[in-house]
Amino acid sequence: MAPSLTTRLVTPRLVLRPPRTGDVTEIRRLLRANHEHLKPWNPAPPPGEDPSSITEVSKTVLRHRRDWKHGRGYVFMVAEREHPSIFIGKVALSGIMRGAMYGAHLGYWMAADTQGRGYVTEAISAVLDFAFGPAALHRVQAAIMPRNARSLRVIEKLAFRREGYAERYLQIAGKWEDHVLFARTREEHVPAGR
Repeated sequence: MAPSLTTRLVTPRLVLRPPRTGDVTEIRRLLRANHEHLKPWNPAPPPGEDPSSITEVSKTVLRHRRDWKHGRGYVFMVAEREHPSIFIGKVALSGIMRGAMYGAHLGYWMAADTQGRGYVTEAISAVLDFAFGPAALHRVQAAIMPRNARSLRVIEKLAFRREGYAERYLQIAGKWEDHVLFARTREEHVPAGR
């Protein structure tokens, strides 16, 4: 059984929760404010499609909620505890595989104006506790472009194990990009605060 859509993860400075249909306007604001910041790290949208339109954000939120209910993915919107209705980022466990693997892919980003505060590390730590706890996963993987120095530092700080290098692994911003592959298993996980 999948964890509840009312799940809230609270850290010393942040609160993380699944997106709700009432969050569409706030998520749209966050995406539009960070369009240039995120563009080099995201897949290019199909021609003529605006991922930050009300329609696309609404579809995305509904898909995230459906995936959550079926245990296929867990997306958390991130906010500061003092301003829980103003989102500053997102952390996702996607492509969840059950059966022999019990694994997921980790994705994350924070707003440009919050960079350098340690928020992404704090948020991912909480999501890893969730992944290896209520979500009952065994493995969390991450793939990072070699030129994304900030993201590499975060994942190394979180003690992910480097597993390899994949050439032309994902199409990002319209170009096939190499990625460094990382993973962490339940046996390697130390819950936040310990």
